[in-house]
Amino acid sequence: MDINFSRFEEKASVAFKDKGLLKQAFTHRSYINENKNTRLEHNERLEFLGDAVLELVVTDFLYKKYGDKPEGELTTYRSALVNAITLAEVASNLSMNDFLLLSKGESKDTGRARQYILANTFEAVVGAIYLDQDYETAKTFIERNILVFADKMIARGNLVDAKSLFQEKAQEKSGITPSYKLVRESGPDHDKSFTVGVLIGKDQIAVGEGKSKQEAEQNAALRALELKGWSS
Repeated sequence: MDINFSRFEEKASVAFKDKGLLKQAFTHRSYINENKNTRLEHNERLEFLGDAVLELVVTDFLYKKYGDKPEGELTTYRSALVNAITLAEVASNLSMNDFLLLSKGESKDTGRARQYILANTFEAVVGAIYLDQDYETAKTFIERNILVFADKMIARGNLVDAKSLFQEKAQEKSGITPSYKLVRESGPDHDKSFTVGVLIGKDQIAVGEGKSKQEAEQNAALRALELKGWSS
């Protein structure tokens, strides 16, 4: 597939020395599986690295910016800023969808699965920038695309703990406290992915994915809020 990645470099304001590293960041495992003869690698190792860089940059920002906030509140802020929904939105703003290398099957799916692919690709791009340039360049990229936006959101008080809000709404509307169950976990021990369902009584309302059970629960609660129309 012939994709002009220089358009992404212009949009992201990052000039890669190793263009192959940038292409790898956009290469989904499904594309490799469907194109066995390609010399490309998929982006999962870059995603693993980028996830760590992203978390450090965001944590450092929150720690310094909100010196009066307790750990629990900072954790809530961080979860909201690095969850799949936020990252997919930022990735869409950067038109990352136009540069994805996917299998024919994956390319037809534009729903929740695509959202997670975009979020993971954003992390892979962060990892690629870190390897190709340095930590400061990756930090600048994150600041420009997430933290400026985050600062405004936090100032408006828009970053809520989705689990707490969903519990409050569920108790108000149905008198039942939501519960969470692990649907599946996948991946090696150093890079696991969790899928968690949120239930009201015996009814599963939504599922969420994350790198930890806590993140997956937050994403499930966010999705449940959307589905129920309880987001505000």
